[in-house]
Amino acid sequence: MQKPNREAGNANAAFVLSMVIFGTIGIFRRYIPLPSGLIAFSRGLIGMLFLLAFVALRKIRLSKENIRNNGGMLLLSGVCLGFNWILLFEAYRYTSVAVATLCYYMAPILVVLVSPLLFREALGGRKIVCVLVALCGMVLVSGVVDAGISGTGNSKGILLGLGAAVLYASVVLMNKEITGISAYEKTIVQLGTAAAVILPYTLLTETVEPGAWSVGAILCLVLVGIVHTGVAYALYFGAVSNMKAQTAALFSYLDPVVAILLSVLLLGEKMTLAVGIGAVLVLGAALLCEMEPQKKSEQGTGVSE
Repeated sequence: MQKPNREAGNANAAFVLSMVIFGTIGIFRRYIPLPSGLIAFSRGLIGMLFLLAFVALRKIRLSKENIRNNGGMLLLSGVCLGFNWILLFEAYRYTSVAVATLCYYMAPILVVLVSPLLFREALGGRKIVCVLVALCGMVLVSGVVDAGISGTGNSKGILLGLGAAVLYASVVLMNKEITGISAYEKTIVQLGTAAAVILPYTLLTETVEPGAWSVGAILCLVLVGIVHTGVAYALYFGAVSNMKAQTAALFSYLDPVVAILLSVLLLGEKMTLAVGIGAVLVLGAALLCEMEPQKKSEQGTGVSE
């Protein structure tokens, strides 16, 4: 009788650890003096190779037929994933980690708004209220009512963060159309596609200063690829299938909370009262949207961050 509880406890612990890892990626981005496209490419490539090694060691079978049947949507979602990373990493450059992360977590709200049009899902009064609350929160986060964080750079970072949210919401919506395929098959193809798409973009648009290739930068880059992508996704997908959907939704908001706390504690970023209130509104509204009663427990929808 204790085995299911132990398995659930292990799954919860693994999921929490994956969220904490995702929440630290903005900190590491600050210490990698390389273009965002190159970082995103490295993350996709290293993460894909790690997951391929992981499934090989665990003797998890990958189905070529399942991948082929979902090929078009997998490729398109991988493209969106790659450029989503680029916009998010750029957002970290132009605004604080906390503000960029909050903008990124508008994605669940965007999914709620678009779902009635694409999937004919009902948009009830509760969800409408959540959307309005989240929008009010974003007004506070944007700095419109707080001149202390206003500025061209901050505005650009906010727009980049919101752009990343749009692309991530697109990935989530596309994953709803990808069926009959395991989470590992899905993510390996998405990461590989993201890397393949980002590579020509990086070669054509970005240049790297020779001095940028320090030992610290390389170590951080490898760490982001292995730990923040490969290990985090292995933990995430290994845990989410053994968790209740409500529990997973609740724990997923450890990611932005960790990111915001670390940005204040380690980077010395200022958290004004207006931004703090906006953070509570955005995260609370998105959480309430995802905590709606569900008839069926859902497994992972692909990538998290």
